[in-house]
Amino acid sequence: MNILEKNSKPIYLTLLIALSILLLLGYVPACEPVSALITPPVALFCGLVFALICGQALPTFNSKMSKYMLQYSVVGLGFGMNVEKCLQSGSDGMLFTIASVIGTMLIGWLIGRKFLHVDNKTSYLISSGTAICGGSAIAAVGPVVKADNSQMSVALVTVFVLNAVALFIFPPIGHALDLSQKDFATWAAIAIHDTSSVVGAGAAYGNEALEIATTIKLTRALWIIPLALVTSFIFKSKDQKVKIPLFIIFFIVAIVINTYLLSNFDAGITIGNAINGLARKCLTLSLFFIGASLTRQTLMSVGLKPMLQGVILWIIISLVTLAYILL
Repeated sequence: MNILEKNSKPIYLTLLIALSILLLLGYVPACEPVSALITPPVALFCGLVFALICGQALPTFNSKMSKYMLQYSVVGLGFGMNVEKCLQSGSDGMLFTIASVIGTMLIGWLIGRKFLHVDNKTSYLISSGTAICGGSAIAAVGPVVKADNSQMSVALVTVFVLNAVALFIFPPIGHALDLSQKDFATWAAIAIHDTSSVVGAGAAYGNEALEIATTIKLTRALWIIPLALVTSFIFKSKDQKVKIPLFIIFFIVAIVINTYLLSNFDAGITIGNAINGLARKCLTLSLFFIGASLTRQTLMSVGLKPMLQGVILWIIISLVTLAYILL
């Protein structure tokens, strides 16, 4: 254990406090340019560097914060959205969403089981996480297929590593291809696994991309329900309860409140904007917690074949989605 690992807790707390202060400086007009430097990719990078050099510090606290702060942030983002725009965004890509979910599951099965011979449950979990919403889909489907802790961990780490990569490379690729805010948001929402990285990539690309990407991704997350039901039939599992993540319901409620209540008067608009602004700062901070969860030991625990399945499947889905958008 090196000196940095021995002092991981104070380093972790120092980083966390520093990032929090810098984000809050955004409320001070003269300090806004400094605060703007702390983008979602920067926060994630800080967490990743810390975890890989110092290991885990306060793992229980970090795990809870990465989970709940992200969910609260997504709900807060709802106060900056409009129902009509959300419905339009969701309906535009509905047919492609259906095709992409089914196609991803079939291609994932072909790559994982037929070519790489990954065990059935791990392969299915990786395909599920790629098809819908990363860790949330894996967490929902895992109990249905009766996956053990090892299979769950391998699938989650595979998806998480690719999420971290996507958050960094998608915005530059989007700019290089001169994608519009809407096109980038659609691409990111379908090709990036977890909601956290989709929202982070959208925020890095622009306000409109953030709004559309979040809406499409959370609409897509509802596919957890039919996927879990179909999975139960495929794996002959009975008496499994499927729950819609509560934060998705609150996100929808927030959009309705913002559209039909707050947007009708000036003070309400100010309140909605304030909540939305705070949610974006919390979202950025949540990515630090997520990055700080990925340790060297976690990376080493992932086998080559499951990771290879995840990478190949991800590349195929990313390219197919991008081709669909460009053509």
